[in-house]
Amino acid sequence: MIRRIAVIAGGLLLAAAPAWAQQAASAPQQVDLSIQGVGNVSAPLQVVLLLTLLSFVPAILMTMTSFTRIVIVFHFLRQALGTQEQPSNQILLGLALFLTVFVMAPVGDQVNTLALQPAMAGRITVAQALERGAPPVRTFMLKQTREKDLALFVELAKAPRPKTPEELPMRVVVPAFVISELKTGFQMGFFLFLPFLLIDLVVSTTLLSMGMLQLPPAMISLPFKIMLFVMIDGWNLLVGSLVRSFVV
Repeated sequence: MIRRIAVIAGGLLLAAAPAWAQQAASAPQQVDLSIQGVGNVSAPLQVVLLLTLLSFVPAILMTMTSFTRIVIVFHFLRQALGTQEQPSNQILLGLALFLTVFVMAPVGDQVNTLALQPAMAGRITVAQALERGAPPVRTFMLKQTREKDLALFVELAKAPRPKTPEELPMRVVVPAFVISELKTGFQMGFFLFLPFLLIDLVVSTTLLSMGMLQLPPAMISLPFKIMLFVMIDGWNLLVGSLVRSFVV
């Protein structure tokens, strides 16, 4: 297959070579080596900055979006069901990623309108684009963050108490948002565990009363937990509750 693609590509190059040669011979012998960038920043510097920012994309995705809460709840669900590796990590991470895109879509539209499009059109600089793009993301995080967590990091940073939430720096908002998401995810996981824990207790008590000490209770309770989750349309309820838990 790869050899066939290479042969086709080589044939196209050979077929286009005469046309390129004729065009090069008739065109003026001038080469424009100027490189235009976005705003006042040159293109090579923008490439370096872009590659640097790409290395932070996983950290930004996990700490500044809804991804953290969704992944934690999915992990608790799999532990409560006791299905080991089903659904697999790839499926859960893929679903969490698309749910994150769904939840963060309004914020992304604001950032695109306020910062990205004007920067690409050259109307504002990259620094101005960063300043314009930060408020929608900060507003989203502040809506999910508890005041107690914000106060903790303001105290740890030894920063003056801000008069409005908009004055909070991102170095305070981001860690406060992360620990708030962890707490919320653990709370949702706790309530998710309760019905399945009840099934495990009933099965364990029944097996103990019947004298079946050698039979693992998890083997008997697993079908009942899966049946319960399917009968109540668990995925619909869980995903709906997760998406509605975010205040956008």
